[in-house]
Amino acid sequence: MTATIRENAGAPCVDRGFCKLSWMQRLGFGSGDLAQNLIYQTISMYLLFFYTNVYGLAPGVAAVMFLIVRIVDVVWDPFVGTFVDKRDPKWGKYRSYLLLGGIPLTGFAILCFWNGFSGSLIYAYITYVGLSMCYTLVNVPYGALNASLTRDTQEITVLTSVRMFMANIGGLAVGMGIPIVLKFIDPAETEDMSTSDSAWLITMAIYGLIGLALLAFCFAQCRERVVMDKSETENVKISDLWMEFVHNRPLRVLAFFFITAFAMMAIGNAAGAYYINYNLGGSASELSIFMGLGSIPAFIFMPLVPTIKRLVGKRGMFNIFLSIAIIGMVLLYGVTKVEALRSQMWIVYVAQFVKSTGVIVATGYMWALVPEVISYGEYTHGRRISGIVNALTGIFYKAGMALGGVVPGLVLAWVDFNKDLPQQTSLAEEGILWLVAVIPAALLVVAMFVISRYELDDATIDRINSEIVKRHRQSHDDSVSVNPPRN
Repeated sequence: MTATIRENAGAPCVDRGFCKLSWMQRLGFGSGDLAQNLIYQTISMYLLFFYTNVYGLAPGVAAVMFLIVRIVDVVWDPFVGTFVDKRDPKWGKYRSYLLLGGIPLTGFAILCFWNGFSGSLIYAYITYVGLSMCYTLVNVPYGALNASLTRDTQEITVLTSVRMFMANIGGLAVGMGIPIVLKFIDPAETEDMSTSDSAWLITMAIYGLIGLALLAFCFAQCRERVVMDKSETENVKISDLWMEFVHNRPLRVLAFFFITAFAMMAIGNAAGAYYINYNLGGSASELSIFMGLGSIPAFIFMPLVPTIKRLVGKRGMFNIFLSIAIIGMVLLYGVTKVEALRSQMWIVYVAQFVKSTGVIVATGYMWALVPEVISYGEYTHGRRISGIVNALTGIFYKAGMALGGVVPGLVLAWVDFNKDLPQQTSLAEEGILWLVAVIPAALLVVAMFVISRYELDDATIDRINSEIVKRHRQSHDDSVSVNPPRN
């Protein structure tokens, strides 16, 4: 059993499936992650703030909802992964869902920030669950698309660098841009962070529609070249998800890394607005800079990832940048605890930049490992079930997001956070600081241990891909010898 190689898909393949992509195709692929981040980062950074400070939900109630939505995701992801692997739509096996899922995703994202049913828990559940299910319908096929474009290891590294560079453009547009857009739409707002419901709705509509246009561009530029043969797709079933998890050790390592990495990012992102508003007494413009610094290092370091990886290897790169992230979090905690330094926002910005540099490179490059574990699975059992693998990674990164969603709400409830108080208690401020620095740093220590168990270096994965190609040739040659072409 081997993957089908679509040689006539618009890019040169120096060998069976080892395709080189044009820069337009690389940018097209990356635009898909930019589009998704305009929604994902908005949800991650601001939905909890919107629910507690605009929509009117208690932090504990919102935390429980975030957990339940993630549980729904855990059930939904395997169905999506199996569904996309079993079907081959005429618009493309995976890229079709960029539009089929992207349109309802945009609609639900906008509805999540509509305050027409202010305080209604039922409406919040319907819209957030709908958004999450549609996000999976886009994100799982998009993740599988990466592994279907090429087998070339260096090309995948370049693709991942471009993808994460553009994803962080989305993060910058959200982190730095949303406070500015909110203020522009409602300049009369006197709050440090806007509580105008119409301003939030208009802002999300702008970001959602831009994201949909970018998904359409990604759809236009991408073509699958390495996919499972149609004769094998009918054998894909949900139980393959469990079998893949049991027999694919590199996938298990990567899955647990996803949990810790996404929990770390989600917790820190959700706490950012509270940290600037209540711990530092910052303004909307200072929040914009702080959140923007969560993405700016990507534009410096992501283009350097292929070179850095060649110099220090995968494991060395993870260790270096995860350590840098921890140092940044320690600095952030120390600056906030020292009264004389707390008012010096430039020091806070430096700490945020250091932290973000480590987080962006380490968590950005992890996506390049997904095609590797897909190839490892194909090598061991003969099937390239990209949708199933991406559903598995989706389950685990959403488990991380679940922690990231529920932990901030529970911590805020535990420390008696009160949005109506301009000055929070010392316990509430300490709780917010733990969300920004201490808990994410602890998760990164766990992540360093987990990723140290990953065993697929470049030489190993190149050998695996070459062996798969040999099998494909042998299977093709045997088929021709048994059924020679007729004259």
